[in-house]
Amino acid sequence: MKPSNCKMVALIAAVLCVMALLPSTAAAARGEKAAPPWNVQVDEVQLGDVALPPDFRMAIYEEIVEELVKGKQFGSVYRSGDKTADGVPNLLILKTTMRKYSAGNETQRAVTTVSGATKLNVRSQLFTRDGKLVLEYFIDGNVRFMGSNLHATHVLAHNVAVTLKRSTLPEPGASGGGR
Repeated sequence: MKPSNCKMVALIAAVLCVMALLPSTAAAARGEKAAPPWNVQVDEVQLGDVALPPDFRMAIYEEIVEELVKGKQFGSVYRSGDKTADGVPNLLILKTTMRKYSAGNETQRAVTTVSGATKLNVRSQLFTRDGKLVLEYFIDGNVRFMGSNLHATHVLAHNVAVTLKRSTLPEPGASGGGR
């Protein structure tokens, strides 16, 4: 590479670095801080009137926690009963209640591919620490073709995380979620 080309590449790189820092530098110059992200605490899955096997209930809970951590939408993800969440600002509480459960049959699904589906439906609600409802959705998860019955819990948890990520949350200080 010619020396003049190296200088041009270095100049372009320097300009791009300065441009990347401008928005945060401008906010800092005005004395503004970026709003901290929401944090979320995942409560245990409530059964409602649904007879759900214990392994499904625990799998849904664990999968939701895992998917929310993986999605990085929230600053921190806490489990129900975690005492470290008590002093955390901007905390939302995710409550999940079972609405429907249809047990599937893996063998039937593998043979026919048109019957034997495992189906789950939940109501997911996000509340502020003081009990104000922020979001409410009804979300499905199912396994229709190949796969274990418990895979429906992963699909459901993924759908919960995607739904929350696509939702517009209020500013942390505006909804009473701060401390």
